[in-house]
Amino acid sequence: MTVTRAPAVTLSVLDRPNSYIGKTVPRPNLDRLLQGRGQYVSDLELPRMAHVVFLRSPHAHARIAAIDADAARRMPGVVSIVTGRQLEAVITPWVGVLSHLKGLKSAPQRAIAVDRVCWQGEAVAAIVATSRAAAEDAMEHISVDYEELEAVTDMRAALDPASPVIHASLGDNLAFERTLEAGDVDHALSESELVEADFVFGRHTGVTLEPRAVVADWNAAEARLTIYQGTQAPHMVQNIAALHLGLREAQVRVVCKDVGGSFGIKVHIYADEMATYALSKLLRRPVKFVADRVESFNTDIHARDHRCRGRIGVKPDGTITAFEIDDLTGIGPYSMYPRTSAIEANQVVNLVGGPYVTANYRARARVVFQNKNVMCQYRAVGHPIACSVTEGLVDLAAAKIGMDPVEIRRRNLIADDAYPCASPSGMKFEQLSHHASLTRLLQMMDYDALRAEQAALRARSVHRGIGIASFIEVTNPSAAFYGVGGAKISSQDGVAVRLDAQGSVICQTSITEQGQGSESLTAQIVGSVLGVSMERVRVILGDTDNTPYGGGTWASRGAGIGGEAALQAAKALRENILNVAAAILQSTPAELDIVDNGIVNAADGAPRIELNELARIVYFRPDTLPPGIQPELIATRHFVPRQYPFAFTNGVQASWLEVDTETGFVKLLKHWVVEDCGTIINPQLVDEQIRGGVVQGLGAALFEKCIYDERGQLTNANMADYLVPMSGEMPDIEVGHVVSPTQESELGAKGAGEAGTAGAAAAVANAVNDALRPFGATITEIPLTPQVILTALGRI
Repeated sequence: MTVTRAPAVTLSVLDRPNSYIGKTVPRPNLDRLLQGRGQYVSDLELPRMAHVVFLRSPHAHARIAAIDADAARRMPGVVSIVTGRQLEAVITPWVGVLSHLKGLKSAPQRAIAVDRVCWQGEAVAAIVATSRAAAEDAMEHISVDYEELEAVTDMRAALDPASPVIHASLGDNLAFERTLEAGDVDHALSESELVEADFVFGRHTGVTLEPRAVVADWNAAEARLTIYQGTQAPHMVQNIAALHLGLREAQVRVVCKDVGGSFGIKVHIYADEMATYALSKLLRRPVKFVADRVESFNTDIHARDHRCRGRIGVKPDGTITAFEIDDLTGIGPYSMYPRTSAIEANQVVNLVGGPYVTANYRARARVVFQNKNVMCQYRAVGHPIACSVTEGLVDLAAAKIGMDPVEIRRRNLIADDAYPCASPSGMKFEQLSHHASLTRLLQMMDYDALRAEQAALRARSVHRGIGIASFIEVTNPSAAFYGVGGAKISSQDGVAVRLDAQGSVICQTSITEQGQGSESLTAQIVGSVLGVSMERVRVILGDTDNTPYGGGTWASRGAGIGGEAALQAAKALRENILNVAAAILQSTPAELDIVDNGIVNAADGAPRIELNELARIVYFRPDTLPPGIQPELIATRHFVPRQYPFAFTNGVQASWLEVDTETGFVKLLKHWVVEDCGTIINPQLVDEQIRGGVVQGLGAALFEKCIYDERGQLTNANMADYLVPMSGEMPDIEVGHVVSPTQESELGAKGAGEAGTAGAAAAVANAVNDALRPFGATITEIPLTPQVILTALGRI
């Protein structure tokens, strides 16, 4: 065979053979290299990265009768078209259950649907091509013959015997049910004023700045898969990819750099991402998937779709005697893997009534399957539901007996000196500060002056309202969250810290960065302990090959767990450095300190030796060290909470707003938050995390809702019709703090990432009802759209 000679070429990182990556290779040399493999350049196509798009079902529930992809396979640039049946040879299905959630069930879910689709947007085929455009063009030429089935869309009808059962093997559409009873609820309610209401929460989703994205690269020579993905939990992804692709964890590397927002959206395992891993292994080439916005709305997890019947008992003196709830939520056709879609409802049961003193509590939560997109954990999982129900009932109780909303809270919030204690649902509280937080809030907002202003404006037919919402927040979760249920989701985090040869510090941590400041807080902790300036601390995260094993960043655990690991690792390295310095300087470690990148006398701060000089001696002239000295300029520590399953934070929020009773529009005027997140490491990061959380909570309160029709079609899957809060609608958000450090750790940090979201919607809903009190209108539904408000006012 004649081989055509050509100019030299430069191989990219995605070309093969790997030994020539980044090198300019003369074409004759490349010819000889490849001839040794029995191939010639003239008939070789190097495996460059391919792009995958997914053909998704337009139906919420349908059988797949046939798929005709012959025409699409002939389209330019098409590498392969793969169905669910073909992909089954590479990747196994999964079931999203946890053993400690008794009775939780779900059907096996596949990377690409086989035989049947269960929600609009479920993938039925993967089109792999040399570019995304080529894949999208080919997708238009695939014909799928569907047999449409009746869709179960209304969660209230899902358990009706007349409704279709989505997964016949499960027997019914009930995924999970939990009941709880503490005290004597019936007796308490019989001796109290009874207030009840039906609370309705609109299903919504997290609109991240950066959509879900993944590149999977199977290296056949090494039998190793590298996954580049925007995820909150790299080691979890490593474990699950290995499990379902039939690999060892050591054969999977997950790389996660800075992520453009997550909010819990990117802490789950998605079918299309699993399919991308499998396609790379199947086709033996790198494959890239990036969700577009329509895909995001149809496939990113949704949350908060609840209908909750709530009751509260209250005495004429304001004493709350009992809470009772009956919560119903729809989760889509599967329980999400591996964290499960029952956690949110379980959290609602755990958290309702949490800030208040009452021994009497009854709760039932039912989780049902439906033919809509899957639902699972989103920022402040279950907290906004529990807080809105609790605080809505407390406000209604105050109105019933004619008591000020602040006063009823003062009389019933758990006393700040009552800890440790537990809630009726069994949640253990180490140290909270409800009363101190409420006092701080009232000072910040000048509550009495606002009430006077409200009364004066009412006389002029201007209707403003004040809403208060106390909350508790789960942070720093231990293994009691997932590990106890069998999920391979680590509750610990690890940090390795080392001094390099030039006196700088390299810190490798298992937490991840999604914009909340993980890198900054880690560097701040390590630098402070080691006496090293921030610019000399390099933080490495998001790489399973180069970081200790850990859970990642979710449930407000980055500072509380990852930060404590960083603190302990830095302390251990500090001790090692001082031991070496003492040997070099013929001193003792107690007589030395580390300040401004150098060793100094502890007594007077006199400089003794720079860290870069110490490192030079250790790494290059260890022969000059005294006998018996073996320097260890690296330390690794892990941390996990032990005494308490969760480090609860607490706080209180207030909203000041105006309702236009002619149009139904709400104008947010001011919002206040006081939070007790334990030790504050970086005040700016904490405050901005809280503000960001508040904005997401305000979005839920006033704007965000995924609207489905009766056939299971998502009707507003775009940024024009799905409303998100914009800067123009947002009020000034003032943040204050009370500090009660957790004793579980030396650092004392609890976590602050979800507090803003937990109470914002409840504060707004209470404020709207406060504004509408002269009209006798009460609304227990969010989002509080103009239509909802005008309907309550009898205007439409």
